[in-house]
Amino acid sequence: MLTSRLTLGLTGSIGMGKSTVAAMFEDLGVPVFDSDAAVHRLQGEGGRLVAAIEAMFPDTTGPKGVDRTLLGEAVLADPRALKRLEALIHPAVGEERTAFLAAHTDAPIVVFDVPLLFETGGEKRVDKVVVVSAPVDVQRGRVLARPGMTEVKLDAILARQMPDTEKRARADFVIPTGGSLDETRAAVESLVSCLRASQSR
Repeated sequence: MLTSRLTLGLTGSIGMGKSTVAAMFEDLGVPVFDSDAAVHRLQGEGGRLVAAIEAMFPDTTGPKGVDRTLLGEAVLADPRALKRLEALIHPAVGEERTAFLAAHTDAPIVVFDVPLLFETGGEKRVDKVVVVSAPVDVQRGRVLARPGMTEVKLDAILARQMPDTEKRARADFVIPTGGSLDETRAAVESLVSCLRASQSR
């Protein structure tokens, strides 16, 4: 008989392959709430936070919504500005999360894809935490291959994120992503199978 719904928090530092793993969960029929996608909706063209962000950080928005590059420049080097932005965004994302749960009341397992899960205390709002992890050289290679990314930008982003070693130590499950896609997919399939089996006992 099915027990109560299990909520998984999916996290990992930049370049670790979290989005790829999230897609693998979805391929297995597990609903995924993508917090970054929610932020994009809230800040994109017609998004309900655009006006508030413009008021808080002038000249960071345009016809298509928030210019993420300009907003990043306005907050990444200023911890107080970042906290003001987060205080605006987090409650709105929480409302999106509530709507997601309401839309998937019959799902035995749901995943919350949250890049800064530990950094924002989000682990307290899920049952179990899944961390995706790859070797440092693989991580840096992936991120530095992105358009416009530099060593300086990457180091600034990593400075805001809990070290991978600590994330892995605090995780309930770790999905290694340094190997092939097939290896990663096998790890995700194994985890989902185990969780589904434990729920049906």
